[in-house]
Formats: sequence, structure tokens, C-alpha cells
Amino acid sequence: MGGVQKDKGTMEPNNRKVGLYAQARPWGQWTILEEGEGYKIKRIEVLPGHRLSLQVHASRSEHWVVVQGMALVTRGQVSFTLKRHESTFIYQGTPHRLANPGDGLLIVIEVQVGEYLGEDDIVRLEDDYGRGRWAPSKEENATS
Repeated sequence: MGGVQKDKGTMEPNNRKVGLYAQARPWGQWTILEEGEGYKIKRIEVLPGHRLSLQVHASRSEHWVVVQGMALVTRGQVSFTLKRHESTFIYQGTPHRLANPGDGLLIVIEVQVGEYLGEDDIVRLEDDYGRGRWAPSKEENATS
């Protein structure tokens, strides 16, 4: 699955990184816009008709804001749609999924908060692309 693009960003004086990198996924791509102690901000692009894995995180919560398109969100046992400028909060430990039921690109800004924000804090409960239950470790993620 796609590799890391662009540079690793720059460290600002207030101990935050900006302009980090983008990574392709089978459903689209994500780009880290900014990262600091206890938070990470991503731009998530989901292709029409695609969806992310149904997943859960042990160490972080997420706030999603739709900036383009319409999202089908699964949060726990409930599914609902979000339109442009609408948002939802996903609590740590809650199964969740983001899908694009529309004809155009879905763009969501995701703000992650928590003690640990690594890409390996993902347990996939369901996945349309045959990826394993566990997210890759930091080392595997850097080379995939």
C-alpha cells in the first residue's frame, strides 16, 4: 500500500510539527497537517464508494469534521450521515468507520487526541481490502 510522500515536516519553536507527510491507502489517502504533544491533525480523503476499516483505538479519541462531500459514519452500533460542516466525536475504545457513499471525493479533517497517536494503535474489526486485524508497527508502516 502506498508509501510516504513529501518530507517529514519542520519542527516549530513551540514543539509542534507542521506539513509532515501523506500516505496512500486503498480507500484514498491521509495527510498529516500538524502534530504536537497529545494531538495530531489529519486531512482524510475517501474515494467515492470506498470506506475505511471498522476499527477501534486503545489510546486516542477522534473528532471528524466534513469539509467536502457526505460521510456515512458508523460509531458503535449506530450509523448516520454527516454533510459539509457537520462533525462527530469518536471516543477512545469505540468501534468506528468512515465511508463515502457519494459520487465525489469526501474530505474530512480529523483531530486525534490522546496519550499515544501512532498508526499502530488500530485494531481492524472488518476490512474491505483484506488487510490484517492489526495495523503495521511503526517500522513496517515506514516501509510499506
